[in-house]
Amino acid sequence: MQPATFSQLTTLGVGGPVADYVETTSEADLIEAVRTADDAGTPLLVLGGGSNLLVSDAGFDGTVVRDVRRDLTTPDHSACAGVTVTVVAGTPWDDVVAHAAAHRLKGIEALSGIPGSTGATPVQNVGAYGQEVAQTIATVRVWDRQRSRVRTLPLVDLQFGYRTSLLKRSMRALPDDADPGAPWFPTPRYVVLDVTFQLRVADLSEPIAYGELARELGVAVGERAPLPDVRAAVLALRGRKGMVLDAGDPDTRSAGSFFTNPVLPADAELPEDAPRYPAGDGLVKTSAAWLIEQAGFGKGYGLPGPAALSTKHTLALTNRGGANAGDLLALARTVRDGVALRFGIALEPEPVLVGTAL
Repeated sequence: MQPATFSQLTTLGVGGPVADYVETTSEADLIEAVRTADDAGTPLLVLGGGSNLLVSDAGFDGTVVRDVRRDLTTPDHSACAGVTVTVVAGTPWDDVVAHAAAHRLKGIEALSGIPGSTGATPVQNVGAYGQEVAQTIATVRVWDRQRSRVRTLPLVDLQFGYRTSLLKRSMRALPDDADPGAPWFPTPRYVVLDVTFQLRVADLSEPIAYGELARELGVAVGERAPLPDVRAAVLALRGRKGMVLDAGDPDTRSAGSFFTNPVLPADAELPEDAPRYPAGDGLVKTSAAWLIEQAGFGKGYGLPGPAALSTKHTLALTNRGGANAGDLLALARTVRDGVALRFGIALEPEPVLVGTAL
């Protein structure tokens, strides 16, 4: 049955009508659906788990293709130091992390509990607790809509950066003079078919790089811990922040972190107590959550309205029940403008915005 609105397809639970909806269960069907839309000149949106998406209340007047394939292949690695794991794009990401932790494969254990599909992870270069998927990806196989053929993109060509990649940058750019209220539809050049990871075989994790995770595990930063323990600790931390999906908890009715952590010149003017993390090339990264709170937007800001900051984590904008996309966008703009006024720093949204812009 075709979903009536994007509220049925996204973790935020908002968004207007779906014009044409197609579910694909094979690679051939996925490519055919994309080609059919392109040949007809129809706007196209390829959807995975819907966990990083905010669609306008006007909906999407085009074709929505949802990849529902589920599969991952792990060769026998009983006598190996490393192994390649190929995962089709529609596979839920946390299933991949759970599989790796259970099969002594390290490198993605700190990425536990992140919702969404595997195909979305290289687009955003998903990361958490000191790990990023860029650290383990070997290749991404894609359908290149511009060349109308399948291509395999190696790590060197994927141009990974903080929450970005070639795949994300290939989307049609929003013009600088665009009307924020005008419809906006991302148009990616590449549709991810599958992702191949290079993981090492081990009982212990990669060195724990994040202080909060190290404290949860009872180890020092730089030490290792059993893979199942790291996964359990990350799930516990994310759960306390409302970052693990739970139908009974409105704090999880979100798109995860709504704003990326700003990356600034190392000599940028920041309050003395603001968090600073080296970001390479004369840059420093600071905490969007800290900026938001210091600008006067505490946990739960917006309550009792239908859209509010999570009561557990200020980076999550949540649908408390009955919110629409306009409510969430209004909240996002209030927070963004407040941080800009207080610190002179422009926060950038992390979710893909469809039919709208901040």
